[in-house]
Amino acid sequence: MWAALLPLAAVVGAPLLWSLVRQRRSRARRALEMTRLDNKLQRARHALRQSEERYALAALAANDGLWDWDLVRDRCDFSPRWRGMLGLEHTALLPLAREWLDRVHPDDATRLRADIEALIAGTSPRLESEHRLRHADGTWRWVLVRALALREGDARPLRIAGSMTDISARKRAEEELRRAAMHDALTGLVNRAYFLESLERAVARVQRRPDKTIALLFLDLDRFKQINDGLGHLAGDRLLTSIARRLQGCVRPGDVLARLGGDEFAVLLDDLKDPTDATRIAERMQEALHGPLRNDESEVIVTASIGIAFGGADLEGHEELLRDADLAMYRAKASGKARFEVFDTGSRATERARMELENDLRRALERGELRVHYQPIVDAGDGRIVAFEALARWAHPQRGLLNAASFIPLAEESGTISALGRWVLREALAQLAQWQRDYPSERPLGVSVNLSPREVLQPRLPSNVAEALREANVAPESLALEITESLFIDTGDATLATLRELAGLGVKLHLDDFGTGYSSLSYLHRFPISAVKIDRYFVSRLDAAECEEIVRSVVELSKRLGMDTIAEGAESDEQGVRLRDIGCNLLQGYACARPVPPREAEALLARQAGMSERSRSISSARVFTPHSDIHPSLGA
Repeated sequence: MWAALLPLAAVVGAPLLWSLVRQRRSRARRALEMTRLDNKLQRARHALRQSEERYALAALAANDGLWDWDLVRDRCDFSPRWRGMLGLEHTALLPLAREWLDRVHPDDATRLRADIEALIAGTSPRLESEHRLRHADGTWRWVLVRALALREGDARPLRIAGSMTDISARKRAEEELRRAAMHDALTGLVNRAYFLESLERAVARVQRRPDKTIALLFLDLDRFKQINDGLGHLAGDRLLTSIARRLQGCVRPGDVLARLGGDEFAVLLDDLKDPTDATRIAERMQEALHGPLRNDESEVIVTASIGIAFGGADLEGHEELLRDADLAMYRAKASGKARFEVFDTGSRATERARMELENDLRRALERGELRVHYQPIVDAGDGRIVAFEALARWAHPQRGLLNAASFIPLAEESGTISALGRWVLREALAQLAQWQRDYPSERPLGVSVNLSPREVLQPRLPSNVAEALREANVAPESLALEITESLFIDTGDATLATLRELAGLGVKLHLDDFGTGYSSLSYLHRFPISAVKIDRYFVSRLDAAECEEIVRSVVELSKRLGMDTIAEGAESDEQGVRLRDIGCNLLQGYACARPVPPREAEALLARQAGMSERSRSISSARVFTPHSDIHPSLGA
């Protein structure tokens, strides 16, 4: 190159030559810089394209719809995926935010707009909202919207950009879980948790509105446990489902019908216009259950006891309404079942007193307030005391001495009957052991102790009785356990096995109050009964021919079966003579003696032991005179 320029240099001169060289070099550098700049631009475009592709791919993979709201120009653009979520792929949309906001469910719109305003105002750093949007097919879709605002400094934001995710499947799953948590799996009715929430809300509303009234119906099926045990649990479940369907047909739209558990149902009547609406629904329920229910090849008759309670602005809480309805239901059961009762305020005071007594009873054993009194059972032939019936008494600190009828039913309801029964049994056997030592006789003195049906259902009863006999060192045949006929209506194999196990110990079983309630001669054949106690109703009406005939028939049947007969409620010598003539061999009643404390019972035994053979012989005219002479206050 330089060789070619030498001749030119000689012609034009050196300065001009160097100028040309510099120009050529400058053009070369500019060309090189342009090439480099173009390469940078190409790389930047490629990187941008890759970034856009990655963003689009990520957005597609995330299944999100994108939107960009230019607040300056009030223009909102929606991505194809956003449109697709709402079935708007082929619908022309205006580039306006109202294409989104106008599709929001009315119940969600106010909350969403407040969230957007908080983002624009800067009081919230981001937008995150779950709401429903109307799909092109008219249904509602749940979506999750997330967004950030782009702003310069503290000024109003220039734009908001965000994403939208369809969460309808998650919402459906949550609703199913909520439904499962709030509905009874067997019947499909709402469960206790849902019902209590509804009741609590209803009570809160009625407390604010003096003009409103609500009602609660508490329904318990009668004898369903026995039906369920007889049919089997699977058949019992099918029966509960059928009952639930019948009950659903009795309530009004808007009423809340729930299965609280087991065989208990409840109905909440909100915004009650007329109190008679509640009683009409109870009547419809009774009628609906009256018809037989099919169960496989058999038909079952089911009845229910219903308690109704009303509530207004004076309600203290939903627990009060539940308690009142429950109390009314129990009163319906006590009145004969298959009926309904309306709660009255007087019952609340009675219930409060009952609860106080129940609390006192739980502590009575610890405080040593229980006593045992003894009523003689005498031989109708010679008037001698052959046994005592042990009767529980409660020396209440404020109410005085209470007889068994005042607290035994309460003990059965509260679950304290087992502990109370064990205490009475031990106390009676210990006292009997002392009397047998102090007053020996050819026929050892005996004692009878009442058994509650609930006690008989306890599997440990035979072992408890055997242990009490060992502790007192009393022969089993000296103990008689009295059971009532009511036990047999619910008798199952376990009850029969328990009674046979008790008889196997050598203990006697007496059937108390025979002739009332559920009398059946089959009891005398099926169960190991050693004595029948004729109910005082028939004894007190011996003057009536039909009652005397019943007593005579029972006595004759008992003799044929090798059983003793004990006549309860013998109030006069004349009744005693007649019962003896009929053939009844044992008597118990005020004509012999009232129930007395241990010391007075022992005085009767001491006088009997000291009587001469002549004074112990009983004339046909005055059977009980000797015992009346011992304690005149104990006579008829």
